[in-house]
Amino acid sequence: MPRHCTLRLPDGLGAKLTGRARREGRSKQELAIEAIRDTQDRAEPEVDDVLAELMDSHAEILDHLK
Repeated sequence: MPRHCTLRLPDGLGAKLTGRARREGRSKQELAIEAIRDTQDRAEPEVDDVLAELMDSHAEILDHLK
């Protein structure tokens, strides 16, 4: 179920969001949700990627633990 929230933006950012929403024919809410999701996706690396990186960077240590 959606939760309601109020997002207060600085005047300049609010104006930019309003302008972009008009240009794209989308709501400010849609744009804000998309931006939050995109940021979240970039901030949370995939578990498999992290494990692969750890396996590569610590291969020698992991071999000694076997």
